[in-house]
Amino acid sequence: MSEGETPDTEWVTAMATTESTTRRTVLPGEPPFTVNDLLRFPDDGNRYELFNGSLLVSPSPTPLHQRAIARLLRILEDAAPPEFECLPEVNLRVGPRDFFIPDLVVVPTETVDETELMFAPEAVLLAVEVVSPTTQARDRHMKRSAYASAGISFYWRIELSEGPSLHVHELAGEEYKPTEKHEAGKTATLFAPFEVSFDPAVLLRARG
Repeated sequence: MSEGETPDTEWVTAMATTESTTRRTVLPGEPPFTVNDLLRFPDDGNRYELFNGSLLVSPSPTPLHQRAIARLLRILEDAAPPEFECLPEVNLRVGPRDFFIPDLVVVPTETVDETELMFAPEAVLLAVEVVSPTTQARDRHMKRSAYASAGISFYWRIELSEGPSLHVHELAGEEYKPTEKHEAGKTATLFAPFEVSFDPAVLLRARG
């Protein structure tokens, strides 16, 4: 090995994409990563996803992010018929080098008992992402494209900085239709994957 050359140890150092931490974790494998590589990653508090073998690292969600997901989960669970189940942060394996953890999904109830570790995209009827400052480009563009390519019929994007607002993407062919935006202060009535009505403002409202 010549001077200055990096030794091939098959380990990679990753840093969570957040302003509040500089914690580094040494990860097994080397890019482009595979889903099998991710199964060997340590449980260090970060969320690891893959897009075409590129590693996406996110920190644990903020309290407001968690509140929004908790509120939406309750709303969807109350509205969902028995044949649908709403789950937070599931493993979604799209391909050997594509792996995501949506903030929330709606899947057929029968698939929950049949799935041991990772859902296939054809089982996901709705994927939801709550946008944070460190994931906005990813959620607005990359995941929109990835979920459409995977054939996920509906993608909801929650923009906390907008009140919050709800952006609904419905699949038409291989791409999503233009976004349908629902602003805070107005009741949004949606009919798929099942009928549900709510004001996006409630997603950040404190209890009581």
